[in-house]
Amino acid sequence: MANIRIRNTNERLTNEQEVTSFLDKHGVLYEHWDMDKLSSKLRDQFLLSKEEKEEILKTFDNEIRSLATRRGYAEWDIVALTDATPNLDELLKKFEQVHVHTEDEVRAITAGNGIFTIKGEAGYFDVELSPGDVISVPVNTPHFFTLMENRKVVAVRLFIDSSGWVAHPYEDPTFKR
Repeated sequence: MANIRIRNTNERLTNEQEVTSFLDKHGVLYEHWDMDKLSSKLRDQFLLSKEEKEEILKTFDNEIRSLATRRGYAEWDIVALTDATPNLDELLKKFEQVHVHTEDEVRAITAGNGIFTIKGEAGYFDVELSPGDVISVPVNTPHFFTLMENRKVVAVRLFIDSSGWVAHPYEDPTFKR
């Protein structure tokens, strides 16, 4: 279940209804997939073979296709990040810059954790994601994604067009880490 931290007040939202309502007000899609469907061997595995990635995609095929149909996504894949990922710190530095995309940025967390920091009406807020959480940050919404303390995540990514998933820097003098 996702948690939200509103940065300028440090208020936390942990109730599912509050989280969903808050994100909805900001145009952010939030859903939760049933992680009991996923093989237990893949729930805490972060170094994945091509076959294991395919197994995750096959397990959530109905959910992926439903989301794709509703939102116009045409492509999907798996991303897995851990301390064993080559150049992880350099990747995170790139991720941790506020930016926008010309299409939604979609993640469905299947293992580990991640944080989307998103600019809302009253400032930035953090969405802390856990397995089963699905989020779609709308096109042209300033945001960035990073890992939590465990520095491990596996996620399904969905795209309208993978070439549209290019980060465009967003300069914001009000943003504070």
